[in-house]
Amino acid sequence: MDSGEKRLNELGYKQELRREMTLFKTLAISFSTMTLFTGITPLYGSSLLYAGPATLVWGWIVVTFFTWFVGVAMAEICSSFPTTGSLYFWAAHLAGPRWGPFASWCCAWLETIGLIAGIGTQAYAGSQTLQSIILLCTGTNKDGGYYAPRWLFLCMYIGLTVIWAVLNTFALEVIAFIDIISIWWQVIGGLVIVIMLPLVALTTQSASYVFTHFETASESTGISNVVYAAILSVLVSQYSLYGYDAAAHLTEETKGADKNGPIAILSSIGIISVFGWAYILALTFSIQDPSYLYDPTNETAGAFVPAQILYDAFHGRYNNATGAIILLFIIWGSFFFGGLSITTSAARVVYALSRDEGIPFSSIWRKVHPKRKVPSNAVWLCAVICILLGLPILKVNVVFTAITSICTIGWVGGYAVPIFARMVMAEKNFKPGPFYLGKVRRPVCLVAFLWICYTCSVFLLPTLYPITWDTFNYAPVALGVALGLIMVWWILDARRWFKGPVRNIDDIQNGKV
Repeated sequence: MDSGEKRLNELGYKQELRREMTLFKTLAISFSTMTLFTGITPLYGSSLLYAGPATLVWGWIVVTFFTWFVGVAMAEICSSFPTTGSLYFWAAHLAGPRWGPFASWCCAWLETIGLIAGIGTQAYAGSQTLQSIILLCTGTNKDGGYYAPRWLFLCMYIGLTVIWAVLNTFALEVIAFIDIISIWWQVIGGLVIVIMLPLVALTTQSASYVFTHFETASESTGISNVVYAAILSVLVSQYSLYGYDAAAHLTEETKGADKNGPIAILSSIGIISVFGWAYILALTFSIQDPSYLYDPTNETAGAFVPAQILYDAFHGRYNNATGAIILLFIIWGSFFFGGLSITTSAARVVYALSRDEGIPFSSIWRKVHPKRKVPSNAVWLCAVICILLGLPILKVNVVFTAITSICTIGWVGGYAVPIFARMVMAEKNFKPGPFYLGKVRRPVCLVAFLWICYTCSVFLLPTLYPITWDTFNYAPVALGVALGLIMVWWILDARRWFKGPVRNIDDIQNGKV
């Protein structure tokens, strides 16, 4: 019997999903969920505007440092609890019988909200990239190119979401194969962009500009306080450096999950840390005219800064936009693969929570396709909710800001619950897996928990002043209403019947069902 399956049986679950994922396939999906381009590209322009390049560049290093604490803490827990429910299962067992159900309830819903909103962030940013590709292919903003209106933007958003749901309805090996393509797409594509872009650009910014230049843009953002501006400038790094828990969601389908799950988590962080910083440096060094990037009359309508940087570099060298379009297509592919992987993770969390009767109509969402062995109903539930989240695109200008904040707070906030429980629990109650921190687990978990709290707090801040209906970050309101209803449901009803993860093996002896 596989070591991961044996541990799963010990935890009270029988093997229902097909366990055929290798370490490389699991790493591919985890890497694709984080993705090289999808976090940095959509927020690069706003982060550069807030405080200039120095904060953006060095902020990535600072965030990477603290992200390792979170990743190491989660890797230890994953090694001990290799289950599809991952975070909320961890929370239930680590918090003990008294607080376990409540911890599990909070963690499960935070994670569910974060992952489903994460699909929306990929769909929105992918549509934004496609919007720029169409604009450059049909001319430019200056030459009568077609700039997709809101209704078409929404159609692209919905189309991507539906495609991801359809692909996730097929057998897992199809997704795993696509994600193997994804990891090579991003590694090779990333190397091409990082190396080619500075070489193609006619001029490059000086090292002093990239590494030491700091300036606020209070006339554009309304923010003149340098500390506040620096905090907002680092949001791009905090948004980019998570998602590595995707490996944990696939542990019931991964061979040797108690070992390979932690390896996939830490490897994903390491790869993204290096490639992400290189990508930021490549973009920043290749800027031709910083003030022109945000001009609404420029070739990309001032709507997508990375697209303008690519256009300036290739048009300046070759007097056409073909190279910029090709590199934008590589970036768009990254969004496509990232959305596909996040849909996979979100469906697994909904399936696991439904299996434990934590969602209304759980009997529907926990069904596994008898032939393909995938939770297809859960996949489509995630897709429908994601589409509903995107409907305000037709009227509201700050949809991406809100969805990004909801995604980050829900997703990263879900990490905090099991990490805090691991920090305060008695060590005698913890059964370690192959990856074990020993005596350093408390300081590691403390730093990780405090960093998560800080990250969630800054994503609730207003990002533009003065605050109007067009600039209001409505994530605090949306999250407050959603989490408020979930807590009311817990107090009035769910606490009486929700006990956390439900065992589906009655008799276990020597790891055999």
